[in-house]
Amino acid sequence: MDKYAETLLRLLQVPRLGASTVSQILTAIDLNTLLSYDADAFYAIGWTTHQIKRWFKPERKYIDPALEWGQKSGNQIIHCFHLDYPYLLKQIESSPPVLFVQGNADLLAHPQIAIVGSRYCSDYGSYWAKYFATEFCTAGFAVTSGLAKGIDAHSHRAAVDVQGKTIAVLGNGLNQIYPAVNRSLAQAILATGGTLVTEFIPDQPPVPANFPRRNRIISGLSLATLVVEASERSGSLITARFALEQNREVFAIPGNLNNDFSTGCHKLIKQGAMLVENAKDVIENIPYYGFTNMQIQDVKDVLKATVPCPNPRPPSARYADPQHPDLFNLIGHNLISVDELATRTGLKVDELLIQLLDLELQDLILCEDGGYRRQW
Repeated sequence: MDKYAETLLRLLQVPRLGASTVSQILTAIDLNTLLSYDADAFYAIGWTTHQIKRWFKPERKYIDPALEWGQKSGNQIIHCFHLDYPYLLKQIESSPPVLFVQGNADLLAHPQIAIVGSRYCSDYGSYWAKYFATEFCTAGFAVTSGLAKGIDAHSHRAAVDVQGKTIAVLGNGLNQIYPAVNRSLAQAILATGGTLVTEFIPDQPPVPANFPRRNRIISGLSLATLVVEASERSGSLITARFALEQNREVFAIPGNLNNDFSTGCHKLIKQGAMLVENAKDVIENIPYYGFTNMQIQDVKDVLKATVPCPNPRPPSARYADPQHPDLFNLIGHNLISVDELATRTGLKVDELLIQLLDLELQDLILCEDGGYRRQW
């Protein structure tokens, strides 16, 4: 049994410890040291009685099935101590400590371009998603997206059709492909040497709050993100924002001024995303393109020499300053709905969700039953 995977799954089960806090703990405390801690040591680093109890008495019904899943043919659990953990993803804030992978795990280290957009897209958006996915695969890139309906699905399908490589990042466990309409597409991705990946345990059902979280993985795995079509409320704008925060390139395709699906792309372009008209516009403006035909290890070495690691942060986010203090001050220890927060803040729902996700990734708030409350 993999000691690291089991320990990380135990950590992720501890209440109020998200990916960000787990990463901070592991930066400050050696894993073997952590395993030797008694209750007093955990109190000393700020854990509560409830957290300590869960650490020493984890619910094996979640851990054991996940570890057993990793032993099955075609499945892998790749954790942050694993040599095959994708280097670019490890550089982002809140990098997932554990990844559940089906298919070609080596592909996670391959140079990737993310293609994202609206679930309900126009024929125009469908055409350009397929065009860019085909061109990127032909140039040697893997195409990364979220297996959602619309632009995501068109991008994956185009990659499969040209026998290219594509990576689908899911917002739920891999024992249940969501949406169901894309199950055959998921099988086709695996059949052509592609990859399915998620941070959620295999039996985790699809939960709306988890899908914005998976967007940071889509952009984090990729050298660049291309937004094909997006309304102002599209989740793909969250992916673009993550890409910018991760110091990755963001590109957007212009559209018809009368098309609501173009408003998000036009907004990105106004904010500095590069307007693209063909695949060359993207490929020539991505660092490291000259290394796409090198061995994967050589690509890793180049990326390590070029992409700076973030500075280590303190071992707890408990005392972190909220990114959005006005919003945080409205959230107490009792659940409050998104609708109520939208009314009280005057923010548009898409903007509100982005700010809520920022606070969630700081491990300052929790999403439960469609509402939000403070972690601490």
